[in-house]
Amino acid sequence: MKYSNKKLIAPIVITILLVIYLGTFLFACFYISVPIVWKIIGSLIPLALISVSIYVLIERIKEIRSGEEDDLSKY
Repeated sequence: MKYSNKKLIAPIVITILLVIYLGTFLFACFYISVPIVWKIIGSLIPLALISVSIYVLIERIKEIRSGEEDDLSKY
């Protein structure tokens, strides 16, 4: 395993755990007895957070592979 591949492990594991955690809320929204409007609104928030976290993971993987590992060095 390359040195840069070791740096990919932490963001991937954290994203997987976050998606599982938010996915639990997503599925829980459908088991709560509230009107369907509230179920839809309640499920949109975890769905949006899952989408954003996957997008951030993809961007982080691109940064690591391109060698831009330290974002603070730009400032």
